Amino acid sequence: MVEFETDEEILELAISREEEARVFLLTLAGRMIKPEMRKVFEDLADEELEHKARLELEVIKKGRVVTATKQLQYEAKDYAEPAGTDIDMDYKDILIMAMQKEEASFRLYVDLASRVTHEDAYETLLALAEEEVRHKLRFEMEYDNLLKAG
Repeated sequence: MVEFETDEEILELAISREEEARVFLLTLAGRMIKPEMRKVFEDLADEELEHKARLELEVIKKGRVVTATKQLQYEAKDYAEPAGTDIDMDYKDILIMAMQKEEASFRLYVDLASRVTHEDAYETLLALAEEEVRHKLRFEMEYDNLLKAG
């Protein structure tokens, strides 16, 4: 597992993950046939943008300027994203992949929170972990409804 030297490196990783998540969710939104699910994916993408802003605020609080996010490499089996993000799949598989990505984000934020030294950054990362769990639950509910519908 990669060791971070500063809280800023941790926050930069989280910011880059939020950017990736937003693009992923908007891509999925464009594939939705059901307008209500398209809206869910778009709303979640907007939430990822809000998450990014909250993380950037933590960087600013530390007296740093937020610059273009650099992609940090890390290795962690516990919160790795599902292999292959090919979205040429059916709706059920998209929901499963979205649940897996939200789970990976949750695990990442919990792990990153345990590594930061600044209390505000800690609280922000834990709050984001909680929000990622809510996202996952939204996808789980839709998945359950899909299975019930047959």
